[in-house]
Amino acid sequence: MSFKLAIIGAGSLVFTRTLFTDILSVPAFRDIEIAFTDINAANLDKVTRLCQRDLAANGITTQIQATTDRREAFRNARYIINLVRVGGLPAFETDIDIPLKYGVDQ
Repeated sequence: MSFKLAIIGAGSLVFTRTLFTDILSVPAFRDIEIAFTDINAANLDKVTRLCQRDLAANGITTQIQATTDRREAFRNARYIINLVRVGGLPAFETDIDIPLKYGVDQ
């Protein structure tokens, strides 16, 4: 492995999987270790299994480590990406409602 990347809040199916796909589109990142960490173990497991399936289907050697222990995920990581939604679902609703108020459907 060339380096380790940690992703905080990796239990988000949409954000994590999209970011994961983007990362793997860079050939230099196809032989790295990625540590997923989240406080929601069930979501973390789902995302990890989906991403593992994507790796296997494409013959990519990137390795995924999934853990609810952020210190373990951060150990030896060169980069850390934060996907945590500040404010939770109420903040997300605001992100949708304000543009809709002005006629913008995201």
